[in-house]
Amino acid sequence: MIEPSMASPDIEIPSRAPAATSPDDTVMPFEVASLDLRGRVVRLGPLVDEILAKHAYPEPVAKLLAEAIVLTVMLGSALKMEGRFILQTQTDGPVGLLVVDYTTPGKVRACARFGAEGVVAAVAAGNADAGALLGKGHLAMTIDQGASTSRYQGLVALVGGSLEDAAHEYFLRSEQIPTRVRLAVAEELVPGGRKRWRAGGIMLQFLPKSAERARMDLDPGNAPEGVEVTAAPEDDAWVQGRALLETVEDVELIDPAVSSERLAYRLFHEPGVRVFKSFDVRAECSCSRDTVEAMLRSFSQDDRDHMVEDGKISVTCEFCSSTYIFAPGETDPKSE
Repeated sequence: MIEPSMASPDIEIPSRAPAATSPDDTVMPFEVASLDLRGRVVRLGPLVDEILAKHAYPEPVAKLLAEAIVLTVMLGSALKMEGRFILQTQTDGPVGLLVVDYTTPGKVRACARFGAEGVVAAVAAGNADAGALLGKGHLAMTIDQGASTSRYQGLVALVGGSLEDAAHEYFLRSEQIPTRVRLAVAEELVPGGRKRWRAGGIMLQFLPKSAERARMDLDPGNAPEGVEVTAAPEDDAWVQGRALLETVEDVELIDPAVSSERLAYRLFHEPGVRVFKSFDVRAECSCSRDTVEAMLRSFSQDDRDHMVEDGKISVTCEFCSSTYIFAPGETDPKSE
């Protein structure tokens, strides 16, 4: 049965039935201790709809960015320190850039750049899946803990696959943690005829406490030429967990009638699953008039002069579409 988060691992709390509903814009960690599995379920409603509503993205671009938002929340929410987790793609496809910025403890902003003609052509050809829209390039995952620390960045190639594929490859090659990710995005019709976006996802990782068990699932790496590498058999616990995760349907990840706890119970009630307290995430941009003004002051006078149009300098944030307007001279460097 599902157990709630415990204040101390030594405190026993009785099992209970899974909750019937889940609040939107939450992340719920869980653990299947008998199989050495850990994971989290992400449910996004107003957050993803608010971000996408601020941009006039074509539907395929909006869906792709929503998937990137779910993946970023899933990974960024695992940070144990204050800082930022940034997911960014740079590719040669119609959607050349995706950027999602997660700032602890739960602020999210995101944007996309795309070629309208390329997206239209992909849709007309019936080939508007994630792989076709992204094309080839790379996905970067960056952890930034502030100016006093070095950034950590991991890269994985994008070769026409989905964001799920890229996440699997990243954890296999860079982190060497057996991982499976499922992402789902859809629009729902609400009263008044308006559509709104919903998104969700689930991640499962095999994290055995025994070093010997962990080695069974590690990538063998690059062996010398001519040396045959025999792949170690996968651990039965990971095989079972992965098979259970593959039964997840998209609707289970986005349907408000299927709570995160019910999904976890449906998947892992036989080996036993323990859930932890969910935490909230929200759409919030870090831009402000002060930060934009400081940026403009860092430019040369010539650059600022060229920004003046119709007697004003106008700057629009790519993430939230907020526009800041300054009078010429207002952003000149302040005298000491």
